[in-house]
Amino acid sequence: MKPFTAITIAGSDSGGGAGIQADIKTFEEWEVYGMSVLTSLTAQNTTGVQDIHHVPVSFIEAQLGSIEEDLPMNVIKSGMVATKEAAKVVGNWIARQHIPYVCDPVMVSASGHPLMEEETRAALSEYLFPHASVVTPNIPEAETLLDMEIKTEEDMEEAARKFVDRLGAKGALVKGGHLNGEAVDVLYDGGIIRTYREDRISTENTHGTGCTYASAIAANLAMGRTLPFAVEYAKNYITEAIRHSFDIGSGSGPTNHWAHRKERVR
Repeated sequence: MKPFTAITIAGSDSGGGAGIQADIKTFEEWEVYGMSVLTSLTAQNTTGVQDIHHVPVSFIEAQLGSIEEDLPMNVIKSGMVATKEAAKVVGNWIARQHIPYVCDPVMVSASGHPLMEEETRAALSEYLFPHASVVTPNIPEAETLLDMEIKTEEDMEEAARKFVDRLGAKGALVKGGHLNGEAVDVLYDGGIIRTYREDRISTENTHGTGCTYASAIAANLAMGRTLPFAVEYAKNYITEAIRHSFDIGSGSGPTNHWAHRKERVR
């Protein structure tokens, strides 16, 4: 048996709700074999990030090389790439792979802790976005990366277009979780604008939603689905993960990665 495979390039969350841990859990739920390259280690729980250790760039290269020389890959997903040097190494490696790539530009933790050095923002645009099948920023990330205010759905559409037309990504999914009303996400793939709507779920337990959503998109791309359908399946998956999220810890609890098992249609 040869499974679909995915590699995540991201940071570790010791609390298990986000980062590499969330990515691998999500891949497993879609029956996609997950591999990982650690870029950073975080001491983290539901209340916040207590400490961060960035993995030396030479060891990031070593991890990438070990996987490339032996294991097949159907899709790449990146999350926390915190330094300019790491972004350059990762971007140059991704450029050689010629497979779908989901770029989640993780900048701040759910608790508000910065996860990226200031100079890395420009490095994402230079080294990562041009290779991305889709970039998946939330509204604060999109506002920072594009230097614009996003207050409406029309602003989200403009932002999605800018990620493609200005920054070179093949597609952009701007997530509207920080706006009021419905949970609306906007996808632009260089052709048309698509919107994905779900009822907003009232909960504080949203730790790891961005990582989980992006990984679900990646898993579906690994399985051969087109980007619009991958986002549709992933949107449904993350909605159920939030709806049945875990009330553990004294802060923002994690999403439930297996909430969708009984309802998923394959």
